[in-house]
Amino acid sequence: MSRDVPLLARYAEGLFWLARYLERAENTARLVDVTQTFESPGREAESWFALVRINADEAGFRDRGITPTAEAVKNFYLLDPLNPTSVVASVAAARMNARTLRPLISTEMWLQMNVFHRDIAATSDNELAGDRLSRLCRRIKEGVQAHTGITEGTFFRDQGWFFYQMGRLIERADQTTRLLDIRYHLLVPAAGEERRIAELAQWSGVLRGAAGYHAFRRVAPPSFTPRDVVAFLLTDTAFPRSVALCIAGIEDCLTQLRSRYGLRGTVAALERTEELRGAILGRNVDAIIATGLHQFLDGIQSDLNSLAAEIGTAFFRDWRPLA
Repeated sequence: MSRDVPLLARYAEGLFWLARYLERAENTARLVDVTQTFESPGREAESWFALVRINADEAGFRDRGITPTAEAVKNFYLLDPLNPTSVVASVAAARMNARTLRPLISTEMWLQMNVFHRDIAATSDNELAGDRLSRLCRRIKEGVQAHTGITEGTFFRDQGWFFYQMGRLIERADQTTRLLDIRYHLLVPAAGEERRIAELAQWSGVLRGAAGYHAFRRVAPPSFTPRDVVAFLLTDTAFPRSVALCIAGIEDCLTQLRSRYGLRGTVAALERTEELRGAILGRNVDAIIATGLHQFLDGIQSDLNSLAAEIGTAFFRDWRPLA
């Protein structure tokens, strides 16, 4: 049976963004959960404003006249429909894309998407504090993971599958760098042994936020250092959320689209993945930390945006970088 059915550009774009929006919702929940873990008594606003800074949303707060209190930041990233990166906006956008993709996606994917959307839309302000916030973040993560599992088990492996995967992997790599950036912004104001113990506890929190704590402990030395965590999340080629493995996955998708389906326009995107791989694996992690981890992560995020633009320009009807 022939599988060389052309994929419409609007379907490729819809699958790319469906995956990105859902991955964004899950990772936003992870960022919020980790930020709550690092919240310091008496410095709550400072802790939560770090989340605003790493997402470069200072202007959004200023333009809308929002005072960046802890409560305002939680609401902005979880429940604010006017913030396009909030969980509620991301899930709504994912459902809108899924609706346009009904001829392609499975019935199981569509049904789960509707249930998940209704659940998130019904979230209230009183779920943004204490243990209730942790439960909400867990519910968001589990909803996206359920979608991922259903997609793995029911979605047809044609061209659309590779566009879906690229959207998910670009978003995942970006969000892993943001998890690392939270640690950069929330340095512990202590010294000596107290600082070392507090730092290791925070790095463990980052690993848990990336769902990588147990995987890390399998390969890390008993007395691990922050350098080991950075290397694991950036360069480990066996951990699903490492930036290096995400880049390798994107490169494989582009190669498959080119070799199996003869799609033109992959050259620029493939060159960009090679540059990203070289930036991540071609530099010593100690040198990255010494010259500025924050600056390096900013550069990787910019390169990922450029990679998405190369894919969008080559294959989609109208690339929208601000989507």
